[in-house]
Amino acid sequence: MIREATPDDVPVILAMIGELAAYERAPEAAQATEPQLEEALFGPQPAAFALIAEADDTPVGFALWFRNFSTWTGTHGVYLEDLYVRPEARGGGHGKALLAALAEICVARGYERFEWSVLDWNEPSIGFYRAIGAQPMDEWTVFRLTGKALHNLAVTSRVNGA
Repeated sequence: MIREATPDDVPVILAMIGELAAYERAPEAAQATEPQLEEALFGPQPAAFALIAEADDTPVGFALWFRNFSTWTGTHGVYLEDLYVRPEARGGGHGKALLAALAEICVARGYERFEWSVLDWNEPSIGFYRAIGAQPMDEWTVFRLTGKALHNLAVTSRVNGA
């Protein structure tokens, strides 16, 4: 069963984020807190949304997503930030059900794109995504500014009056 997350799900979402970070070989990178997630998902201006996969009324997976926008199509889309199914529930169709629910949101709302990233070493996930018809964006490289580089660029903006 797939359902929208509620504020009561924040602790289990946070726990699964930690499990996902460990799976992705970066457990120290998962630094979000319950108050941050609660504000992001359920505050006055939600920045993100989440779906929960359940088996026997127990959360076994989640998908956390937000809207993006394409200037080329002139429409919103869905960016899937995280998809995770606990190891004991893998192979039960929960991941595909979460993706299908997000695809349904896209179609119902007229969004033309559903996108996400996957680590290049994560062959099981890559194979799964290809099997459902997803295409890799091989010509695109993700860039990210964080930490000192982010702050240095921000200072440049103030210096130049932007």
